[in-house]
Amino acid sequence: MEKSNAAASHREIFGKNLRRVRRLKEVSQEDLALTSGLSRTYVSEVERGARNVSIDNMGLLADALGVPLKDLVDPAMFAEVDTRLN
Repeated sequence: MEKSNAAASHREIFGKNLRRVRRLKEVSQEDLALTSGLSRTYVSEVERGARNVSIDNMGLLADALGVPLKDLVDPAMFAEVDTRLN
């Protein structure tokens, strides 16, 4: 399935920001899953935007990474990083 050029969904924004923060903090999906009490498969699906994550689990993931939840749902949070990578 090919993605359109439309704006990313909120689920995709959360997943991308979650992955970026996790990688910046050098935390594996397995470690994030253990710390948050969720499964590694679930974390992977959330990061890929394949899972519709609940607000409660969003909070668990943000807390496990030590970042405010609002940062993970902010579409502009990593705009500067994306600009430098492109």
